[in-house]
Amino acid sequence: MSLSALDLAALGLAAVAGGAVNALAGGGTLITFPALIAVGVPSLNANTTNTVALVPGYLGGTLGQRRDLSGQRRRVWVMLVPAVAGGLLGGALLLLSGEKLFGQLVPWLILLATALLAAEPWLKKTAVRRLRAAEADGRAGVAGVLAAFAGAVYGGYFGAGLGIILLSLFSLVLPDSLNRVNALKQAISFFANAAAAVLFASVGGVVWSAAAVMAVGALVGGSLGGRFATRVHAGTLRAVVIALGVVIAVVYFVK
Repeated sequence: MSLSALDLAALGLAAVAGGAVNALAGGGTLITFPALIAVGVPSLNANTTNTVALVPGYLGGTLGQRRDLSGQRRRVWVMLVPAVAGGLLGGALLLLSGEKLFGQLVPWLILLATALLAAEPWLKKTAVRRLRAAEADGRAGVAGVLAAFAGAVYGGYFGAGLGIILLSLFSLVLPDSLNRVNALKQAISFFANAAAAVLFASVGGVVWSAAAVMAVGALVGGSLGGRFATRVHAGTLRAVVIALGVVIAVVYFVK
């Protein structure tokens, strides 16, 4: 699919905004995914392209939290296989569902992502309460492996709100500190997203010009968001993104 220079510029700006929003409050996919559809990319291809574009951001986030991953090597290696398998399964389910079915699910998926974003403060508080008195042991356990797999399946299929889902699941089954679980969540998100991205790249359907521009834009936006984190009220920004998600979902329902 060929996109004009104006389309690519718009996608680049959307990715900058999405990267900044992710750094400040979360929910950047609620900006980048609709932007792809707005320039004429079919919904399924928009999802696969968005997934590929997110890989550098997830990698950067993982490397940025490598200090909190220290001492979790065993846990990461144990969860690597289910994360990759889940990402591949989710990606395969997306491709098998086809454009028509996925297009019908889009407004529901956007509503789910919006609901997760709205519930994030409460979910994080719940996670803190569960993890506050826990002792770090570096183990994964069957429950942790299943949590990684389940979250990765969702991430491979759509991905918006994946970090919130994984943080909530891990807080239920892993005895560790919030910082270390948060870093683990970032690593598992990267593995799942990267696996799905490799699958999408191998079967086609990725709009590479858009993916490249958006990957750069997301990295720039993430850097800008990090710099202005102390100047922007995350709660207000989250409310704006939630409202945007609801509006976008309603538009899709009306179509």
